[in-house]
Amino acid sequence: MNWNIKKIATLAMLTAIAFVSTALFPKIALFPSAPYLTLDPKDIVLAITGLIFGPIEAIVVTVVVCLIEMFTISNSGAIGCLMNVLASLAFVLPPALIYKKWHKIGGAVVGLVVSVIAMTVVMVLWNIIITPLYTQIPNMTTQQVRSMVIGMLATVFIPFNLIKSALNAVFTMMLYKPIIIALRKTHLVPESENSEKANKTNVIIVYAISGVMALSLIIVVFLLSKG
Repeated sequence: MNWNIKKIATLAMLTAIAFVSTALFPKIALFPSAPYLTLDPKDIVLAITGLIFGPIEAIVVTVVVCLIEMFTISNSGAIGCLMNVLASLAFVLPPALIYKKWHKIGGAVVGLVVSVIAMTVVMVLWNIIITPLYTQIPNMTTQQVRSMVIGMLATVFIPFNLIKSALNAVFTMMLYKPIIIALRKTHLVPESENSEKANKTNVIIVYAISGVMALSLIIVVFLLSKG
């Protein structure tokens, strides 16, 4: 793993972009019963970092971004930071690992599909096991809070995490190619030794499907936020 000055500068730039994206993005809550669950685009930047550089770099950037959030714009403390790190890594690591082994468009797509499932599962487990331990609701015991959380899984937590991670996965697919091309043109990222000679038809199909999915998910988000 070669961490030269150019690579460190590029990772620092991606870290800054990820933080700014989450700091400035409007807080869109999909479910009135859980206004604290909002969309967050930083995982798009983190996933692209993983696709470009690999899992180790993705872990480093993810942890740094979450720590900066904790000390600046977040009020959830260390527990919230840990939850943030786990959620982002669940989304970022599958495509980084799979794409590293299967360096084709198919590898990226499969990795992002796995990331949607992984993030949803991780957040469901976190909400069941950990959230009730630090959530204080007057006149409710920890077990009662846990029962309330379990009751919200099918109607709030699972749909929210599926929509959030699916949106981030779609935009990751749409933005990866333009970003990697731009970084290569500015010589911040070297040309790939196994430069992909992807079939243009496959690329067009991926973009078309991504566009349709993105539009569909945006409509769902709009309807839910208004409802």
